[in-house]
Amino acid sequence: MDAERLAARWRERLESWAIPEAIMAKAPVDPWGHSPERFATRTDRALAEPDDGPTVTRLAEALSGKGSDKGPGKGTLLDVGAGSGAASLPLREHIGHLYAVDTSAPMLEDLTARADKLGVPVTTVAGRWPDVADDVPVADVAIAAHVVYNVPDLAAFLRALDRRTQGRVVLELPHRHPMSWLTPLWQHFHGVDRPVRPVAEDCVALAAALGYPVRVEEREAPLERFTSLEELAASACRRICLDPSMADEVAATVLELGMWPMPRDRWTTVWWE
Repeated sequence: MDAERLAARWRERLESWAIPEAIMAKAPVDPWGHSPERFATRTDRALAEPDDGPTVTRLAEALSGKGSDKGPGKGTLLDVGAGSGAASLPLREHIGHLYAVDTSAPMLEDLTARADKLGVPVTTVAGRWPDVADDVPVADVAIAAHVVYNVPDLAAFLRALDRRTQGRVVLELPHRHPMSWLTPLWQHFHGVDRPVRPVAEDCVALAAALGYPVRVEEREAPLERFTSLEELAASACRRICLDPSMADEVAATVLELGMWPMPRDRWTTVWWE
């Protein structure tokens, strides 16, 4: 299948994840929103517990092999969908300059504060990729971690990422859609079946069809999704449009359905030169 058809299929499959309008209208908060606090916690854990998985390994070897006028063995890194820096700041010893792109200005402010403490020179760009691609210089290496399931036009996203990178492009994504774990709760509370695709293989197929010599590595996620049943229940209430007061009922349902403890996700690293 050619790239155009694969891109259209990716978009259609992502669109199938839309929440039914009748349920969305009753949502007490935005079910698709992201918590800066949760991103900050993830970054803290990434900095405190160094990871030797394929994503970090491929980024570190590409950065250290580039070199730059920013220091020996260091390169410039473009982080798209950077959040507060969980995917990039742990590589601080290898980064000559970090260019961080995200739609959330508060998260970029948090990233900047952390980068300053770690001695990482950083330039932030607030906006959606690839709309702001021309606002960043061409970097040695690029990372887009846990972003692609938010990207309807994935072909344009990947093309811009490759165009703004002179060396290695690295993607990290869960094997399944990050909201897949909620499928039993959607059925229980709303009688709604959720989609299965897209999955990581769909992203890989599109990147290959675009002409990139993709390589793929997969592993178990290094972190648990939730540290407690209470944290899971609070998140589930938001994601499936339930009032927060139903958290205890959700927690009880999770136990009844055998969803706790949750198995770790499978993460896929996709990269090319």
